[in-house]
Amino acid sequence: MTFKPALLLVALLATALPTMAQNLAVVNGKAIPSSRVDALVKQLTSQGQQDSPDLRAKVKQELVNREVLMQEAEKSGLASNPEVKNQLEIARQSLLIRALMIEYVKKNPVTDAEVQAEYDKAKAQAGDKEYHAYHILVEKEDDAKAIISKLKSGAKFEELAKQSKDTGSASKGGDLDWASPATFVPEFSNAMIALQKGQFTETPVKSQYGFHIIKLEDVRSLKFPTLEEVKPQIVDGLQQQKVQTYQQTLVKKAKIQ
Repeated sequence: MTFKPALLLVALLATALPTMAQNLAVVNGKAIPSSRVDALVKQLTSQGQQDSPDLRAKVKQELVNREVLMQEAEKSGLASNPEVKNQLEIARQSLLIRALMIEYVKKNPVTDAEVQAEYDKAKAQAGDKEYHAYHILVEKEDDAKAIISKLKSGAKFEELAKQSKDTGSASKGGDLDWASPATFVPEFSNAMIALQKGQFTETPVKSQYGFHIIKLEDVRSLKFPTLEEVKPQIVDGLQQQKVQTYQQTLVKKAKIQ
């Protein structure tokens, strides 16, 4: 059986087209697979960019440019440079580790029951009230006692708060805004919730940060967010916990000399 020239050309094109379709371009005889476009576009869209013909055109050009520069770098022998080899190995490790963690999360997803349990735990810790408190933090107990004496003599809390070690609240007169007791260390919380509105602690409150003078401005019922409002943050936090536990387990199993 013989092929006519025209039919032979059609047959050759038919076999060549699928291969050509798999490649974005061929640079100096080296093919760039089209799959790289999809991979880079996926990465860019995950960062907020919109998939579009214009984006894909730019990605294609970028991949061609990279291949040209890559070939020049290899031609210059940079791939054998010890520092470059170290950096390449670090990049390789990072990519593989990231892929491992993504695969682990896929196989060990956070369940609705875990999310509910974490939400219930946080809600219980937050309690049903939140407090609007002010404080002054100093290093020494005697300094705290001196400030309390001034307050008893009629000095303004907001003015004395300017000397507080807590620079974040010092500029606001010691204002800590509305918060649940769980936000603070136990020593602080216990002293705060024991106060009446408008009162301040008449003895210094010691914590790991120093000595506090606390004034309670107001108390109100706590409006805790719904599960749906905070579910993404809970899922993210639980995923991180799972990944950390997984990493620690692997390190413990490893033979390290």
